[in-house]
Amino acid sequence: MKKLVVLGMGLCIALAFSSCKSSESAYKKAYEKAKQQELAETSNEVEAAPIEAAPVVAAPVEAAPVAGPVREEKVELVSGDGLKAYSVVCGSFGVKANAEGLKQYLDGQGYNAKVVYNAERNMYRVIAASFDDRAQANRAKEQFKAKYPNRDDFQKAWLLYRVY
Repeated sequence: MKKLVVLGMGLCIALAFSSCKSSESAYKKAYEKAKQQELAETSNEVEAAPIEAAPVVAAPVEAAPVAGPVREEKVELVSGDGLKAYSVVCGSFGVKANAEGLKQYLDGQGYNAKVVYNAERNMYRVIAASFDDRAQANRAKEQFKAKYPNRDDFQKAWLLYRVY
């Protein structure tokens, strides 16, 4: 009888240990998925090619300034107000609390910062400013970068076009 109980307990313990998967593999899968999303994100960037104006016989015309790359994403407003078509994104986080912390910092710096959520990428984007016009948004992005020349994270600011 005792042998049967010990054998049964041994079998239960063996099943318990063999049914659990290593948490290391879950972390590895999450890391690989994040890397794939990062690669896809960089390949999905839409870059505008410089447009050169055709020369006029009377006088040459200079090329029009290009507004720079814009990413199109479907996002929803989490905190803040007044989200418009084009936005200057200065931070992206997987954790909402980190995004809210950067929003508070920017609010303290005089910005009307917003946090938006991209469900497709599971990312919280921190927006420093939002505009209806792409040219205005690009100027604001360049001014933002110029204001913080020593912050590498802010030097990577980019434009977001909100897709509905």
